[in-house]
Amino acid sequence: MKQIPNLFTLLNLVFGCLAITVILQNGIVIQYDADGSQLIDIPEKIWMASLFIGLAGIVDFLDGFVARLFKASSEMGKQLDSLADVVSFCVAPSMILYQFLRMGLAREEDGLNASVTWLVPAFVLAAAGAWRLAKFNIDESQSYGFKGVPTPAVGLLVASFPLIYWNNHTQQVVDILFNKWFLYAVIALLSWLMVSNLPIMALKFKDYSLGGNWPKILLLAVALVSGFLFHWLAVPIVFIVYILLSLLLKKSTS
Repeated sequence: MKQIPNLFTLLNLVFGCLAITVILQNGIVIQYDADGSQLIDIPEKIWMASLFIGLAGIVDFLDGFVARLFKASSEMGKQLDSLADVVSFCVAPSMILYQFLRMGLAREEDGLNASVTWLVPAFVLAAAGAWRLAKFNIDESQSYGFKGVPTPAVGLLVASFPLIYWNNHTQQVVDILFNKWFLYAVIALLSWLMVSNLPIMALKFKDYSLGGNWPKILLLAVALVSGFLFHWLAVPIVFIVYILLSLLLKKSTS
């Protein structure tokens, strides 16, 4: 029974591996429409990777719940959880960013012959995530709050990009997602948020009182409303609100 939470953690790792597998199977296809305009697309949609990263997020939440249920928390489980998170929420999202950078470069003149140097920054996110998890493992003060944004939040945010791309009909949004400078800015910002010491609230309930949990309830309300109005664009909105709420809470209690 004590190994059941670890099995959930390993399932998280498996979903991360499946996400990476799907991402690596995508090849860029260049076509031309009637007026000679160049069209870029990926036939085997990366959105399947988003699905697997989402499943990894669910399992990552459940393994802690199962560990508390069976009173089976252990140091091994903590280390195993971080190792799985590196794959599912650091490496897999970095691969998504890698593919989006490839697509962005392919839209430029002679972009397919661009140096791989332009793609390497995608893996800064994975390195920052690994750093953040190592720091978390040796810090005993992050039970009901985090120092820096947790890797699952960052991983799920990046996982929303393919879903936004394939379910959005606004050309401006697509152009932004393909803009290499936007992607570099996202990589830099998310990497900094993970390795920083910013106080970020944990989505855990200490009790069931409304007063003690209003930030989480507000975040849920924002998620529901923005999901109804903006569909997958709600994910970046919720992420931003999550960060702002965390900072406001810290400011109000300091």
